[in-house]
Amino acid sequence: MTGPSSNRPEMEKPMTPMTWFKRQGLASWLLLAVLLLVVFPLLFDNFRLNLVGKYLTYAFVAIGLVMLWGYGGVLSLGQGVFFGLGGYCMAMFLKLEASDPASTRIQSTPGIPDFMDWNQLTALPGWWEPFNHLPFALLAVLLVPALLAFVIGYAMFKRRVGGVYFAIITQAVALILTVLIIGQQGYTGGVNGITDLKTLLGWDIRTDSAKTILYYVNALLLLAAILACRWIQLSKLGTLLLAMRDKEDRVRFSGYDVSMFKVFVFCLSAMLAGIGGALFTLQVGFMSPSIVGIVPSIEMVIFAAVGGRMSLVGAVYGALLVNAGKTYFSESFPDLWLFLMAALFIGVVLAFPNGLAGLYESHVKPRLAGRKSMRAPKAEAPVADVAPVASPGPLPAGLAQKET
Repeated sequence: MTGPSSNRPEMEKPMTPMTWFKRQGLASWLLLAVLLLVVFPLLFDNFRLNLVGKYLTYAFVAIGLVMLWGYGGVLSLGQGVFFGLGGYCMAMFLKLEASDPASTRIQSTPGIPDFMDWNQLTALPGWWEPFNHLPFALLAVLLVPALLAFVIGYAMFKRRVGGVYFAIITQAVALILTVLIIGQQGYTGGVNGITDLKTLLGWDIRTDSAKTILYYVNALLLLAAILACRWIQLSKLGTLLLAMRDKEDRVRFSGYDVSMFKVFVFCLSAMLAGIGGALFTLQVGFMSPSIVGIVPSIEMVIFAAVGGRMSLVGAVYGALLVNAGKTYFSESFPDLWLFLMAALFIGVVLAFPNGLAGLYESHVKPRLAGRKSMRAPKAEAPVADVAPVASPGPLPAGLAQKET
């Protein structure tokens, strides 16, 4: 007979922080945080750490594409537009701070950016005036890309334009904005962009210590953005985005406005790209139309594809890997680096269609689970609670004679 306590359910163990991270799927986020905040600063010098900081600005676009493309099923080939808009909003504030009358006294019109003076402008344009204030510039970094994304998304998705047609339209927008920036040289800096950015509220952003601080700011904001996107994925909205991606008509027939869900996730990806662009301007010290065009936008999609378009953390690794490969190949093989980058892209996509995150799920994780199960001690089989068997009595006389 078993005791009375044997039928009671086992007491649940208290949840540790690591257990909570595993349940939320954030163990990989924790590993990334250690890598960005501890390992890289100890491993790299200031120059290489600044390069990694620049790579992380592209990671904002990559995680936005995970939400838009991986979860929403909408491929945009014009994310460089929103990255550039965020960067230009920050660059305008920094350029105005660097163009005070004392610093520009040798110009024919002191107090305006140098490229405006070169193009015979005699006064600061009215739409530049609000960028004298940092709070307005920070709001513009978020709202200007989101507003443009809302206009494009609402016009397209309400008419059920999607798939390859939407991707082509976003490419056209990237080309139009590039031509517009280059053509309006007196207002935007033209093909050279906005350069010679020096200070942020009097703080010199060109020093090594400033670059290191900006790296940490960049990394912390990226980790916070991943958490925010993960929260959306685990919410009902994330479930609806997945359902919309796989069975759009069924979601529409259930009474949901599919077009507005697409508009929302498109605006979210645009805001993330704008944040990355603003941090790029601070980290690198300039912004130009070469960052806005079609080619950079396609490269940003490759970041998400290499890392895994369903993995937020994988997209960050994809951005780091692709940009590190570009830097290494351009330094070691200056004549062949474009061909080597193309081979890297093609090889990764063909060999690992789900990116680095898919490679981990299909090859690394099962092996780790197998090793863990082999190391775990085997549990003894439970003994059945059976009544003892009585010993047989003496045989009858006739049977006893046959036995003998």
